[in-house]
Parts: sequence; C-alpha cells; structure tokens
Amino acid sequence: MKRKKTLIQAKLERRILHGLSCEWETAHWVLPSAHRKMLTKPLFSLKKMQNKLGYWSFPKREICLNRQFVLNNPWDSVREVLLHEMAHQFADQVLGAHNEPPHGTKFREACRLLRANPKASGNYRPLWKQIEHDSPTAEDKIMLRIKKLMALAESRNHHEAEAAMAKAHELISKYNIELLSHDEKRKFISVFVGRPALRHPREDYHLAALILDFYFVKGIWVPTYVLEKGKMGRVLEITGTRHNIKIASYIHDFVRHFINSQWRDYNQDKGLNRYRKTDFAVGIIEGFRSKLESQKIKNIKSDAALMKIEDPLLKQHIDYKYPHTTSFARKVSSQDDNILENGMKVGKKLVISKGITTKKKSNRLLPAGEAKLPRPLSRNSRG
Repeated sequence: MKRKKTLIQAKLERRILHGLSCEWETAHWVLPSAHRKMLTKPLFSLKKMQNKLGYWSFPKREICLNRQFVLNNPWDSVREVLLHEMAHQFADQVLGAHNEPPHGTKFREACRLLRANPKASGNYRPLWKQIEHDSPTAEDKIMLRIKKLMALAESRNHHEAEAAMAKAHELISKYNIELLSHDEKRKFISVFVGRPALRHPREDYHLAALILDFYFVKGIWVPTYVLEKGKMGRVLEITGTRHNIKIASYIHDFVRHFINSQWRDYNQDKGLNRYRKTDFAVGIIEGFRSKLESQKIKNIKSDAALMKIEDPLLKQHIDYKYPHTTSFARKVSSQDDNILENGMKVGKKLVISKGITTKKKSNRLLPAGEAKLPRPLSRNSRG
C-alpha cells in the first residue's frame, strides 16, 4: 500500500513539474521579444522546505517550489509562486541583479514585466486563504449587512426571501458606487473560479457572463495547466477588490451547485444526456439573469445612482495584467428549447442565500506522501 501511494505521488509530481514548465512557457510570452531571447528555460523541482515557498538557483539554473505548498494549494496559488521565482530568474539572467538584495529594484521591475506578485514568498498566505480568513473591520459594515440579508434569503417565506436577496443586491451596487465616488487607490486581486479544463461546456460561459455583468468584477479566460489531463487548457480568472471577489466567487459556486442539484431532480427518471444538462443549466442561468435585470430596473427607477458604471482603475489594471487578449465564440450545435425553457422557469425562482461563506472546498492536489526528500537549499538561491 505504501509503495502504491509513493508511485501515485511520483506520477503526480511528474505531472506537476510538466505543468510548471508549461506555465513558464506561457508566462514567457508576455515579455518583449528581446527579453524572451535572453531568458533560458530552467530546470524545475519540488523539495521539502522550511519557511520558503520556492527559490531560484542561479548556479543550478533551477526553479524549485515547496512540495507541501504545491500539494496543499490550488493551481492558481502554485502559479503565483512560480511567477515570483521566475521574476528572480529574470532579474538575474536579463537585468543583472546579482549584486542587489533579493527583492531589490531590478526584481521589482521583473515582477512588473511578468505581472508577478513580489510578495509571494516566505510566509505569504495564498489569496484564497487571505479571503477565507478575512476578519470584518469597521469599514466592512456594508458587507456584514449583505451577509445578514443573504442569510434572511433562506426564509421559507418566498416573498421574504426574494425581498432579502433583492436588498442584498441593491447594497452590493451601493457599496461599489460609494467605492468609486471616493476615487481612492484600490487594491485588486485575481483568482480562478471554476476548474481548469481543456473544453468548457456552454453553461460555463453563460455563468461567467452573469458574474461579470452583475457582480463588479472583470474576467478573462486565461490559459492554464489542467493537472488531470497533463495539458494546457483554460479557466476563468476574475479580478476585482477583495470584497467583490469574495461575493462573485460565492455566487459562481452557489449557482453551479444549484444547477447540479436541480438537474439531479429534473433528470431522475428521464435518462437525458450531458448536452441536455447544458440546455437546462443555460436556462437556469438566463432565468436568473432575467430576475437580476428586473431588479436592476426597479433599483434604477428608485435611485438613478444604481446604474452600473465602470471602474476606471479596474479597467486600467486589467489592461496592464492582460496586455494581449483575443475574443472567441462558440456555435450552438443543437438545443432542446423545451428543456431550456424548463431551466429558465427554475432560474427565475433561484434565491441566493446562506451569506458570503468562508468555507472553501479542499484545495489539496493530493494528500502529501512521506517520500524521501532531497537535500536542503544551497546558499546561492533566491526566494
């Protein structure tokens, strides 16, 4: 049994190392062509470390990540640390930062060019943990009110639940209008929502559009490694303030779980295939969209300030973070209009409830094994 577990982990680690190589290649292409030619692909490894998430070794031409961190965090957190170490590599190989402190001026310039997080090292907590363990402060009163309203939306009284959800959405809008009116510098973060995949069903794109249209975040379908397949695929990455990310991520997961539970009931005795689930799911999402649209129209009539406006700072941040983007469209091969309509009827009754949860599904890639570990770091490494 122990030998089998070790073999499974060894296979997983080979895939992870291949994934790090693929992500390095993808990040490499964001650089100007002159810089790309100067940066050589390193070796990649996983090792046991204390108080480090990773390091770049100039003598070995190696990027190494903390094995336990990699096995116990989602892929976007792993990628964040990889980009940090890639910035160290870039600072050394391209900018000649050998005589600078590890996180000096040239390293920070490398982070800017690579869109890397300069803080993703040492005791840095991944973004999902930061969001999960957020503690309310005095300025978060509106978020506490939103939580309470969404908790009220659990009411068995349908009208009371509907009113609570509508009020919660109105407060979300007011919070963002207030945020923009101060014209203060805002900190934006980016996280994956949903799972990376080689192909996404049509409902994933409809749900992404819903989140981006109503919950004050921006989103891009970014290339990323799909661990189960060992290939590059895509995932939705959303960007916004921490509060908006927290709300949008929760709504995204809530709707997905709602779709799955409703489909189980709807398809119990029908034996319908995966394509018909897509029709039903798209119907639910579009039904829920029509409800949000009608609520927005009521809010606009009662308060013109609730009309959706763009955050110029968020747009500026998105333009920096994603300098090269393309649009794509998918054709609908076939669709069952009756199932779509049935889904829409269900979606119009959807009520988001239970508050902005801090519970997150397991992020571990695999329970860490007790494999024999390599020797400690050399002194010629930067983390």
